[in-house]
Amino acid sequence: MPTRIYLVRHGATDLTAEDRFAGSSDVPLSDAGRKQVAYLAERLKRKKLDAVYASPLQRTMETARTLALPHGLEPIAEPGLREIDYGHWEGLCRAEVESTFQAEYAIWQEDPFAIAPLGGESGVNVLNRALPTIRAIIERHRHRTVLLVSHKGTNRLLISSLLGFDMRGYRDRLEQSPAALSILDFTSEVRARLCLFNDVSHYDDDSGQILTAC
Repeated sequence: MPTRIYLVRHGATDLTAEDRFAGSSDVPLSDAGRKQVAYLAERLKRKKLDAVYASPLQRTMETARTLALPHGLEPIAEPGLREIDYGHWEGLCRAEVESTFQAEYAIWQEDPFAIAPLGGESGVNVLNRALPTIRAIIERHRHRTVLLVSHKGTNRLLISSLLGFDMRGYRDRLEQSPAALSILDFTSEVRARLCLFNDVSHYDDDSGQILTAC
């Protein structure tokens, strides 16, 4: 029996809706985000979960608590699952960054895995903490099912690495919608099979308002 990982991105925030860089910014879920997560909790409530881990930021811990509650579990804060720190871009919308830091943004766009904004992290930095974290969790819960709540960038980096993708394209080639569910089965700490990716079927049949707020 493989070790199964439910990999979840947190629900939407107000900064998500405004397309702002919010890696290390500690913000709560928006009302739309809480609704998205509630739908996912309903979807997963009959699944057997052995543990729940989450990045320690508000939006991920709030998501994790909602998902863990039906299972009688308390989420464990795991700093290795934090989002990329965008340095001096934090809190700015994409258009502001493109115009204010044009040269830096252009270089970063070419290789976000190796390049970091001033004062921030590269994809390499994030993977250096996130990959050992997920491997330790798999070792700790071998042959069980664990739910991890992390972030858009961190999830994409983990999936790209585990599946052997070109890491320079992790932003362009993979999506992670708010409150999206991906499922990975592990036969060892390094051998992963992607069984489900970026699934939001628990809320995409609801009003278009939720999706617009993402």
